[in-house]
Amino acid sequence: MRKLIAIVLFLQTFIPVQLSAQFKLMRFDEDYAAYKDSAKTFYNSIKYIPLTEKANNYLSLGGEARLEFVDFNNEDWGRMGIGSNPFLIQRYNVHADLHLGSRVRIFGQVRSAWENGRKNGPRPIDEDHLNIQNLFIDVDVLNNEKEKLTVRLGRQELDYGSGRLISVREGPNLRLYFDGLKFMYKRGNFRSDAFMMAASEISPGALDNKSSKSINLWGSYNTWIIPRSGNLELYYLGIHRKEVRFEDGFSDENRHTFGGRFWRYGGGFIYNFEAAYQFGSFNKGNISAWTASADIGYMFENVKGRPTINFRNDYISGDSNKGDGKLGTFNPLYPKGGYFGFNPQIGPVNLIDIHPYATIDLSKKITMQADVVFNWRYSTQDGIYRPSGTLNLPSSNSKKRYIGTAFLGSFNYKINPFLTFNTGIQYFNTGAFINDVIANHKDGLFINSRIVFKF
Repeated sequence: MRKLIAIVLFLQTFIPVQLSAQFKLMRFDEDYAAYKDSAKTFYNSIKYIPLTEKANNYLSLGGEARLEFVDFNNEDWGRMGIGSNPFLIQRYNVHADLHLGSRVRIFGQVRSAWENGRKNGPRPIDEDHLNIQNLFIDVDVLNNEKEKLTVRLGRQELDYGSGRLISVREGPNLRLYFDGLKFMYKRGNFRSDAFMMAASEISPGALDNKSSKSINLWGSYNTWIIPRSGNLELYYLGIHRKEVRFEDGFSDENRHTFGGRFWRYGGGFIYNFEAAYQFGSFNKGNISAWTASADIGYMFENVKGRPTINFRNDYISGDSNKGDGKLGTFNPLYPKGGYFGFNPQIGPVNLIDIHPYATIDLSKKITMQADVVFNWRYSTQDGIYRPSGTLNLPSSNSKKRYIGTAFLGSFNYKINPFLTFNTGIQYFNTGAFINDVIANHKDGLFINSRIVFKF
């Protein structure tokens, strides 16, 4: 760890202020072309490596190291009988971004992720010893002052909107990826992506993940930036999955999602409204499911610490009548892992929640957040699902709705442009439903601390 911090401090010292690191969630969205004429420091020399005298032929290198300590007390509310379960997870990435002229670009990234010490072994989201995370080629078919059309072919990460349906899942140790084809069009304040993707089956060894080799995710995501008013997103997403389990049954699934989002972030009044409807087929029956979410708040940008207060409410349908030939359970597709807090047991399926939260900047580098989340089952005929959409706890004929209350606190410290530290704690007080269906139920306590180095 001392060596890591020494390297970070060295890099920070030799980076010009105007070219300080600006890392993004999707590393392939970073642009280091401006480093061409920067001071020839060690860091700048790896972010912009000229290949020819032409400015648009260059290579950029980068990476990440992430170390996280987790202590999960009474996972699944004591159902597993483990009690305290501390463990360590770590993830390493390196990538290369090759630009060949003004229209062609190749991006590659490898990932290694490990878990140590968990009493019941690694979860599917914890361990993958070596894998190709991204490997794609971009070709600009059209690129002028008014519009741009890029075709992307190969392995790639996806992340759209607020992450409710398509997210790279930065929270878990393993980020998601897909193999496929994507078209990206931009014109003014309008952007449209259309894609056809195949998911992979994750195995924990080296280079042993298996692609489905068939299209199982497709769709279009469209965004309009509306100055001073907000931003509008409209999308269609299609998915095909084999042998999917809901409380209503176990079968193949074909599902279509139409949805929209209207949002605004920044100083003053902030809001995020989203709704989606799903239809399709499951187990020789029809699908009819929906979700609606409202998140409103206010940022006091002229107050010290720029505090924000927010109130959020989500409705996410569950199946209301088992065996009636119609599935009402919403499928969140590939959602953000921690969308409803740190607790990985409750996902955006068959859920009603009320979620007030607040944030404050203690300094330019330190942010704190506090949340309370009240959780109910939408339908008493359906159970609790994990964030991935898999069934966690069936209804067991219980008529109780209330799942429980989560109390959360988090602390984020941006030590310097390369190094961040965050820690969080969540206490989950079980409600009437869990108390009804789990014998010897216990409240859950989740603690994690994470340090991340990027370059």
